[in-house]
Amino acid sequence: MSRKASSMDAELQKVFGKPIPLLSGAVVDHDASPALARALELRSFLALTEEQVARVRDRVHADMDPDRDMGELSADKLRFDAQWLDAALDARDGYRATLGELLRTMPPPDQRARPVRTTQMRATATLPPSAAPAPQRAGAARTPRP
Repeated sequence: MSRKASSMDAELQKVFGKPIPLLSGAVVDHDASPALARALELRSFLALTEEQVARVRDRVHADMDPDRDMGELSADKLRFDAQWLDAALDARDGYRATLGELLRTMPPPDQRARPVRTTQMRATATLPPSAAPAPQRAGAARTPRP
């Protein structure tokens, strides 16, 4: 799981009632609900994407610094950074929406999944007393007739 903060950490802590490091520890120890495991997986993707957004933003800010030499400006580089930023923001929005939907639709954290018991139905049939036993050669391969 990602150790970097994400913009959804406060919401995750509110829903699950514990700080992110403790929630992550539960997943590592395999003592977490499937919803928590999925939420923290999405959180790690979100944190990585938010880091990408911040890197591109910082790069653009550095390129546009007023003290920088105008000869170093490149429209192609800025266009590429704009495309990169657009893609990273789309991914960020998608992860936030998916994580938010998961948090809204999952069962309450105290309601753990319980195994479902099913009864195995058995088919029983009794043959009427008049049924004759199968002949000894039943199922044997037939020889072709001349």
